[in-house]
Amino acid sequence: MRRSKREGGFTLLMAILVSSLVLTLGIAIVSVVRKSVMLSSIGRESQFAFYAADSGAECAMYWDLRHQLFSTSSPPASVDCNAQTVPVDATIPGSFSTQPSIFTFAYELSGRCVRLRVEKRHSFPHTVIHADGFNSRCVEVETNVRSLERSVEWYY
Repeated sequence: MRRSKREGGFTLLMAILVSSLVLTLGIAIVSVVRKSVMLSSIGRESQFAFYAADSGAECAMYWDLRHQLFSTSSPPASVDCNAQTVPVDATIPGSFSTQPSIFTFAYELSGRCVRLRVEKRHSFPHTVIHADGFNSRCVEVETNVRSLERSVEWYY
């Protein structure tokens, strides 16, 4: 049998179309998998940041409730969290001021930064603990573009 000249490139055209379709499908699958891996990685890092913030808030609450460390009459010079002694910055207004006393400190927890702010107020709630947890070290928080921050705030 003889083929006409018009039918000679049909097989090649079909092969190109099928391979283009398979290539497009493969690229789409790789893109979806790549985004899923990135999303799960961000979720994991977000949990690390949240757990760091929660741990920091627990430490501040422990020192406040058990040892009354954040008193306005004798502010602490340092606090021990995660087997680290870290300095505490205290801002205590005058005795007739209605402004809250503010205590701030930061430390690292397994390579993740925790920043804390403890407010002692004259009205209810008397104490506010605000903890920011990060998925990176304290020296990298401002410069790392992949640094995630999660916060917890406790009132009592």
